[in-house]
Amino acid sequence: MRRYVVERSFADGVGMSAAVSSAETCRATLEANARADVTWIHSYVSGDGRKSFCLYEAPTPEAVRRASTLNRLPVDSITEVRTLDPYSFGSPPPKSALAGAKQAI
Repeated sequence: MRRYVVERSFADGVGMSAAVSSAETCRATLEANARADVTWIHSYVSGDGRKSFCLYEAPTPEAVRRASTLNRLPVDSITEVRTLDPYSFGSPPPKSALAGAKQAI
């Protein structure tokens, strides 16, 4: 599957919290995404909560737009992306990253 980043703007902020209603909203979102053959990977939200950048796997940008419509979510842009990180080129991770990984285990 291809990966896409969706940029969204929210005038009043995203408004998600740890409340039960948010868990129910997420569950409904995942179900609607599945109907559109879209998988929500994760999202980043700006500090003020007015912008989000969401990573999805989907067959096409149209499928992402369809899932957004089902979920009544705004779409500013959809950009196909690929993974690029410093470790892709054979560079070992910095020692600080390795130390953090050991502490997490």
